[in-house]
Amino acid sequence: MANKTNVALYIGVTNNLRRRVYEHNQEVAKGFTAKYGIDKLVYYEVLNDPENAIIREKRLKGGSRARKNRLVESLNPEWRDLYDEL
Repeated sequence: MANKTNVALYIGVTNNLRRRVYEHNQEVAKGFTAKYGIDKLVYYEVLNDPENAIIREKRLKGGSRARKNRLVESLNPEWRDLYDEL
């Protein structure tokens, strides 16, 4: 997820993406996403195994910002909000 200007990025794992994005958008939890205005789903991956999803999350979080940007732009070059397409 990203903020309106695509400056701040958030990476997380969930078992219900639609619900979790909604919670971030409604600022249900007053954490990182609320503090930085993270409200736009710009990239997601579906993995069927929770262990592999957590491993992937850690790998993505450990990568450089340039690598994260390239990943988003490989599937969403305009950084559109993908929430309505879920």
